[in-house]
Amino acid sequence: MTPAPAQLLRNALPRRPAKRHQDRAGARSAWLPRALPCASIALLVASTLLLFGCGHIPGLGGDRDPNPPTPLDKKMVQRATPRVLWTTRIGKGTNDRELRLQPAVEGGRVFAADPSGKVVALAPGDGRVLWERKTRIPFSGGPDARGDTLVIGSTDGDLLALSTRDGAQKWRAQLDSEVISIPRIIGDLVLVHTVDDTVYGIEVGTGAERWRYNFPAPVLTLHGASSPVATAEGAIVGVSGGRLAHLELQRGLPLWEAVITPPHGRSELARIADLDADPVVVGNTAYVATYNGDLAGVDIPTGTVLWRRELSAHAGLTADATALYITDSDDNLWAANPADGAGIWRQEKLAHRRLSAPALIGDFLIVADRDGYVHLLSRRDGALLGFARVTKAQIGHQPVVAGGVAYVYANNGVVAAVRPTGSAAGGAAAARAPQLGADELPELSPVVNPGLAPAPAPAGEEPPYPAEPEAAPPGASAP
Repeated sequence: MTPAPAQLLRNALPRRPAKRHQDRAGARSAWLPRALPCASIALLVASTLLLFGCGHIPGLGGDRDPNPPTPLDKKMVQRATPRVLWTTRIGKGTNDRELRLQPAVEGGRVFAADPSGKVVALAPGDGRVLWERKTRIPFSGGPDARGDTLVIGSTDGDLLALSTRDGAQKWRAQLDSEVISIPRIIGDLVLVHTVDDTVYGIEVGTGAERWRYNFPAPVLTLHGASSPVATAEGAIVGVSGGRLAHLELQRGLPLWEAVITPPHGRSELARIADLDADPVVVGNTAYVATYNGDLAGVDIPTGTVLWRRELSAHAGLTADATALYITDSDDNLWAANPADGAGIWRQEKLAHRRLSAPALIGDFLIVADRDGYVHLLSRRDGALLGFARVTKAQIGHQPVVAGGVAYVYANNGVVAAVRPTGSAAGGAAAARAPQLGADELPELSPVVNPGLAPAPAPAGEEPPYPAEPEAAPPGASAP
C-alpha cells in the first residue's frame, strides 16, 4: 500500500546519523547530516495539504481513509488454511514503528529480537524459549544467523554479534547511522546497509570494520533501506534514487551501479524513487522493484537492465523458476514473467490491507497483513484459498519459511509458526493481469568501474580477482 501522505512525509525527512562516536583510530566520523531548512519543511507540508487535502491526512484533521482496507470475505469456502502451530510473545513489540525485525532460522532454532533489547532462541516445534538475552540496545534490523553467529542492528547504529548456542556476546561494533535493514552474513563479512545509504563490511569473526562505501543520497528519501543479497562475485544492494549497486567484498568497491528508476517529477516528494525492497537473485539475474517506479530484471555480470515494467512496489517480492511474485504499492499481488516482466495474474481482493511481501511455501504463496491475518494463495493462478488470524497486530515483514513452516513476527511482539493445510487447487482464480507498460530507458547504461569489472572466465573456471584500480572512486573509505 502506498503510505499515507503524513507517513510518507515523516519518512521522507532527512536521515539522521546515530550518536557520534570515535572510531578505533580516535578520529571522529566525517559524515554530516543533511539539513532541511524549516521553510522547506513548511513548503513540503503545504504542498502535501494542497495535493491531498487535510481531511485525508491522519493526524492533520479528519478520520476518513481515502483507501480503506478491502474487507475479508468471512463466508468464503477455505480450500486451504494457514494452521497456527504456536505463538510466543517475546516483548512489547515495535509500537507501530517501521522497523526491520523478523525471525531468523538456523541450526534447528528460531531467533527473534524485540526493540527493547531482548533476543530469544525458540524451539521450532512448540515455540519454547531455549535461551534469552536482555540488553538495553534498541534493536531495529535483523537478526541474521549463520553457524554459531547471530547479528542484529539498532537505531543507535549498534551491530551486535551473539552466539546462536547460548546467546553469549561475541562482539559489538558501532556504526555511524541507524540500521533498519537486515545485516547479512555473507562469506567472512557481515554486510550492513544503514539508513544514510552507507554499506559496511564488518569482519564476522572480530567485529572489525574492513571497509565502508557511501552512496550519495537525495534530499528526501523513504525511511528505509534494502538488505544486501549475495551474488557469485559479491553482493548487490538497492539504494535511494532508484539505484542498484554490485559490490565486491574485499574492499567494498562497486563493480557497477545501475539506475533502475530515475527520479522524476517537479517536487522532491514526487521525485522519491527508492529501492528499499530487498533484491531477489535467481541465477545471473537480479529482480528489483522501486517505490514510485519500476519492476526490473538486471543482468548481474554486467549491470545491464534487461527490462523494466511500470509497477510501484516497496514491500518486496519473491521468485521461483517460472514467475516473479510482487506486492505492489496498492497491496495488489502480482505474478509476472521473469523473462520480460509481463503480468500473468493480479489478485485484488486484499487491496489496501498493508500486505507484506509474499513468500513461497510448497504450492502456495503466503502473505501477512495489517490486522494480523496470514493468507494463502495459489502460485499457479493467484486464487485466494484461505486465511487465519495469528494475532491482532500488523505483520509487516515477509514470512520466513523453513522446513515447510512459515514464521512471522507481529508488531505487538508475537512470534508465530504457521503451516499450510489443504490443497492449492481450486478457488476463484485471480484476474488476468493487465498489461504493464514497458519503461524504455535505453540511455541509462550501468556505470562500470573499469578497474574492478571482472573479465570473463573460461568455462569451468572461477572468474579472476578484479585488478587493482589506480584510485578508489569517491565514497569509498577504510578504517
